[in-house]
Amino acid sequence: MRLTDLAVATGLNKSTIVRLLDGLIDEGFADREPESRQYRLGDQAIYLGLAMQGRMHLRAPARPWLVRLAARSGDTALLSVRSGTEALCLDREFGNYPIQANYLDVGSRRPLGAGAGSLALLAWLPDDEVAAVLDQLENVWVTRYPRLSRSYLLDQIGQSRHQGFVLLLDVVVERMGGIAMPVLGVDGRPVGAMSIAALSERLSSRIDFLREALSEAVAALSPTQTQTQTPTQMVSRT
Repeated sequence: MRLTDLAVATGLNKSTIVRLLDGLIDEGFADREPESRQYRLGDQAIYLGLAMQGRMHLRAPARPWLVRLAARSGDTALLSVRSGTEALCLDREFGNYPIQANYLDVGSRRPLGAGAGSLALLAWLPDDEVAAVLDQLENVWVTRYPRLSRSYLLDQIGQSRHQGFVLLLDVVVERMGGIAMPVLGVDGRPVGAMSIAALSERLSSRIDFLREALSEAVAALSPTQTQTQTPTQMVSRT
């Protein structure tokens, strides 16, 4: 594309675009044709695309399951993925119950462990990686999540791996909670988490029903699952 075309497409002024393009060219993500003076993608953009081919793109296949979970439960269904030491809300679907858990927007982030889906992403990591994440987050809990601590989360992670699904009640938001299970990748690590957030009493009175609904969704999304191997799940109770 020409500089003029890029200005029209982005709404940015030309001097800003040139500055940004110069940075992309320096890093190999863009090139400029000397004769036509047009810009094109550089070699690094190709390598980035090749790297992405090996990733499991979860949002599209998970969307129908979010719709089903919200319809079956009447509550808020959520899809979360890991981003460093945080859990990122990738998608959300509301049910028809009058009181919905609407405190997590698509694109919002929480420290790993702060919420059912977030805990599902943390608990199934290898022990040394769990320890490294907890090292980084201890100061965050003190200021933002006073009910969380390293000892509390380690205890819940142990329970989670033993009992099979995540259940957090009244930990992050008063009278609200979540039930969650991880979506495992081909290497057995969590690539996402499916969760249902609702009033705590709605969760605690329907644990078996909600666990079965989540299990069906997770089994469909986890490439590691077979007919004889159920998804690895976790539980955490307050």
